[in-house]
Amino acid sequence: MNTIREHVGGERRLSECSGRMGWPRRGVYFFFEPGENRCSGAGLSSGTTLWDRLRTHRGVLGGGGNHRASIFRLHVGTALLARGDYPDAVRLSWGRGSSAPKEVRRAEHGLECAVSEYIGKMPFLWLKVDDEPGPASTRKYIERNAVALLSAASRLHIDPPSEGWLGYSCRHEAVRASGLWNVDHVFEEYDPDFLDLFERLASGKVRIDTRPAGGNDVKKR
Repeated sequence: MNTIREHVGGERRLSECSGRMGWPRRGVYFFFEPGENRCSGAGLSSGTTLWDRLRTHRGVLGGGGNHRASIFRLHVGTALLARGDYPDAVRLSWGRGSSAPKEVRRAEHGLECAVSEYIGKMPFLWLKVDDEPGPASTRKYIERNAVALLSAASRLHIDPPSEGWLGYSCRHEAVRASGLWNVDHVFEEYDPDFLDLFERLASGKVRIDTRPAGGNDVKKR
């Protein structure tokens, strides 16, 4: 992470970002949280560009957003719901369906703004990995193994978040158990070979189409 930090010039915050900041076309991103000493989540650009994916997580500058297009926003929203005073109608509609009528989105606007504010303050780093989308892509290999390695689930609570971490109030058990804003791969075992590939990608010593020796499967715990 320190190598990535040096290469990209330090962390950015989504509340201060725009599409004119020289983003790579595709990559893997890592979010952190103020007051926490560990990574809080990882993800990748899939069929979209890296900036398009980050922009969806960020929401609209000045407030608002669409949690139905961002699983990150969805989970943060459920945690804020558990700790805040929101109308019952919002509690019932949040995360329901892939779209919603105007009146529902209007009612959810306050929570969407709170999600944007929370995520917008989180520092993040990104690693350029510009290969084609797919389950066997290098980006997917990096993401799934990074999540499996960072997850606190089934690790006897080694390196857990702080006691006041917002994710402990998330509706999804995988977020609470892993200490990450992720639900996929948090109960998997990581492939140690990925660390060597990750280091070489971070330092720019390997092409993105280099495949890890032994494949990219992760083992189930």
